[in-house]
Amino acid sequence: MFKKIFSRFSEDIAIDLGTANTLVYVRGRGIVISEPSVVAINQKTGQILAIGEEAKKMVGRTPPYIVATRPLVKGVISDFETTEQMLRYFIERVHQRRFILSARPRVIVGIPCGVTEVEKKAVADATKNAGAREVFLIEQPMAAAIGAKLLVQEAGGNFIVDIGGGTTEVAVISLGGIVSSKSLRIAGDKLNSDIIQFAQEEHKLLVGERMAEEIKIGLGSAFPLKERKQLPIRGRNLVTGLPEEVMISDEEVRRALEKSVRQIVNEIKLTIEETPPELLADIMIGGINLAGGGSLLRGLDTLITRETKMLAKIVDDPLTAVVRGAGQVLENLDTLEEVLVETEYLEPPR
Repeated sequence: MFKKIFSRFSEDIAIDLGTANTLVYVRGRGIVISEPSVVAINQKTGQILAIGEEAKKMVGRTPPYIVATRPLVKGVISDFETTEQMLRYFIERVHQRRFILSARPRVIVGIPCGVTEVEKKAVADATKNAGAREVFLIEQPMAAAIGAKLLVQEAGGNFIVDIGGGTTEVAVISLGGIVSSKSLRIAGDKLNSDIIQFAQEEHKLLVGERMAEEIKIGLGSAFPLKERKQLPIRGRNLVTGLPEEVMISDEEVRRALEKSVRQIVNEIKLTIEETPPELLADIMIGGINLAGGGSLLRGLDTLITRETKMLAKIVDDPLTAVVRGAGQVLENLDTLEEVLVETEYLEPPR
C-alpha cells in the first residue's frame, strides 16, 4: 500500500542516454529535457561545475584544471561516476519534490544493439545509483522504430537505421523483436573528426569540435547538392601558429565525410543481405526508415535509396525518435513489455 501511495509522487521517465545528447521523457508529460551529454569537472577539487548546455559552452574554453567531458563514448559508459552524476541531475530536475525520499521513478533507458552484459549492467547500476527505483533497458533501434510509429509487434518486416552521435544502429524488426542488426561505431562524432582531420591535412588548419560540427551542419552532404555552397572555417594555422580563416566548399566536406558515409551504407547493405526473404518483401514496400541526428545529413536518404534500390525516408522528428519510442513503452508497459531487453540481473516490469 505504501508503494502505491509513494508512486503517486514519482514520475516514471524514459531516457535516451546518447553520446552527444540526453533526452528525458516523463510519463504523461512528454519530452521535458534535451541537453548535451557533457559534464564540466574541476579536477583540483573533483567538483562538478556544470552539466548539459552550460557544460557544453565550456568545451575548449576552460583553464587546464577544468575539463568539460563526455562520460559516454560511442554509446557506452566510459566514466561510471560522472554518468551517475549526470543522470542524477536530470532525474532530480524532473522530480522537484526531492524531500520525498521514496519518490523514486521507474526508468527506461535506451542502449545500443550488441552491447555486452557488463555494459548493460553499467547503465543499469548508474541509473539505479542516480535514484531510479527500477530500471528497464530497450535497444535504441527498437525504441526509434516505435517512436516512428512502425508496427513492430506485427508479423511484418520493419527496417530502421538510427544514426546518433556515437553509434549507427541498423536493425530489422518483426513480432516485437530484432531479427537482424548491426551496430557501427561510426556516427555524428566520427563525421566531426573527419572534418577536423581534413582541415589539418588539406588546409594545415587546426579546428575545434564545435567549429567542425558547424561546418557539418552547414555544408555536410552525402550526395552532390543542386547549388554549390561555401562557408568560412576558422582555426589555428599549423605552420605559422596564427589564427586563420579559410573558405571551404560543400564538395570538400563531402570528400571528407565520404569514407564514413560509405561504411554506414555498407552496413545497411550487409543487414539487407542477412534479412530473411519474407521480411525483405515487406521492407521493399515499407522502405528504410532513418532516425537520429545523423539522418539529417543532406542527401543521405538519396544515396541509400540509390545504393539499396529501396526507398529510404527520414522519420518525423528524427532527433527525438528514440526517446519518444521509449516513452511509448513507458506509457504502455503492459502491452509493450516484450520489446524490452531481457537480462540476467534486471527484474521484469510489474
